[in-house]
Amino acid sequence: MSTARIQPTVTAACVLSSTIKQHFGLTSLRLPTNHSAAFRRQRIKRNLTVSMSATSISDPLEICVKASLTVPDKLGDCPFCQRVLLTLEEKNLPYDMKFVDLGNKPEWFLKLNPDGKVPVIKFEENWVSDSDVITQALEEKFPDPPLAIPPEKASVGSKIFSTFIGFLKSKDPGDGTEQALLDELSALNDHIKENGPFINGERVSAADLALGPKLYHLEIALGHYKNWSVPESLPYVKSYMKEIFSRDSFVNTRALPEDVIAGWRPKVVG
Repeated sequence: MSTARIQPTVTAACVLSSTIKQHFGLTSLRLPTNHSAAFRRQRIKRNLTVSMSATSISDPLEICVKASLTVPDKLGDCPFCQRVLLTLEEKNLPYDMKFVDLGNKPEWFLKLNPDGKVPVIKFEENWVSDSDVITQALEEKFPDPPLAIPPEKASVGSKIFSTFIGFLKSKDPGDGTEQALLDELSALNDHIKENGPFINGERVSAADLALGPKLYHLEIALGHYKNWSVPESLPYVKSYMKEIFSRDSFVNTRALPEDVIAGWRPKVVG
């Protein structure tokens, strides 16, 4: 397929499917241009090669993400924000991040998203929330490279995050939360052994972009608060994590370890 070189100051103009528009018909709001403590922005610009069949290109996609708790003007520790940013990175779409202090949410942000949650992305004149909906829309409008995964593999590793949180919060070594996490990690280990190196085989998929940030939080938080790490008896999980964490897209969008530690502290000490 023929390709065209896109200059680094441009990105895709998105049009959501009618289903997504009806589900998240959020109104447009002009964002502030100042750099207050509750609002920071960072534009990601790259030279891109995209297929000629891609949607027309105009301005960078605007996305609101969690701000760092420890360092000014840095991305925070939200795994759902990273999931969307990973999707943008893997699809070579430039974006413009607005850092939102979730401890002091600005009025403009609450007007465009009353729930006060991130990530939120702007598609044409609509602000859309929920990482599931956002990544579905991105796949629909920008199918190259494809990240879709067969339904039978979409749930692989889906229980790891909840069992990780249960174990992290637990103060009773005998309550079964560690074993529950190990069971889920063992299931992932078996899947990667048979299907790897990624969940859907040779190519990274949407399932990997959803699970990777959660495993990153697991590694840092459990290492810090429980001196715990994925056991050597699960070599395919360990190699999978190494493979995901070393991708350029992941390195470009990962939170600082100190932010992950600070983000989970209330769950541990609360």
